[in-house]
Amino acid sequence: MAINRTALFPEIVTTIERLSTASISEERKAVLQPLADYIQSKASNKEAIRLNFICTHNSRRSHLSQVWAQAMASYFHITNVSCYSGGTEATALFPMAAQTLVGAGFQIAVISPSENPVYSIKYGSNEQPVIGFSKTMDHAFNPSSKFGAIMTCSQADEGCPFVPGAEKRFPITYDDPKAFDNTPQQAQKYQERSLQIATELLFVFAQIKA
Repeated sequence: MAINRTALFPEIVTTIERLSTASISEERKAVLQPLADYIQSKASNKEAIRLNFICTHNSRRSHLSQVWAQAMASYFHITNVSCYSGGTEATALFPMAAQTLVGAGFQIAVISPSENPVYSIKYGSNEQPVIGFSKTMDHAFNPSSKFGAIMTCSQADEGCPFVPGAEKRFPITYDDPKAFDNTPQQAQKYQERSLQIATELLFVFAQIKA
């Protein structure tokens, strides 16, 4: 496991190195392990690793997962990883999700303002930014085959028992921080969900041997 701290912005490295996988229960680790095994199989065979994180609206959890997964791959110097996100319907990347990522050290800019803005989400000075916008899971921006589908919300998990083109499907669901929108706890709950996702993806990617 090679750590590449210089690839990421220092603030993101600080955030990652404050995380503790000891907080993950054994039951949850069992849920996460198939995804780690899938990534390891791809890495061992020198194959492209494509991960599509799917939620109903592609507005919060799926984007947080996509961005953190791409950053973790860079942190552990696991090459050939491309992370995507999609929904069963398209809405917009929720502003609070973007603000939460900024708080963790990501640099975000709107590159196409609209009702469904397109964001550049940078995690390192010389790293290709994640392009964030809400889209359906089968949008042309996403891979059409040879990818792993990670279902980040129970509604999408139940509603999409089959994801076209996916080699494997991983139900790794999270509670929706949307429940706290327009409440005094909103920022705190979005941060909690972001850090939970980051911690679990740290557990996954820390296992991968290139």
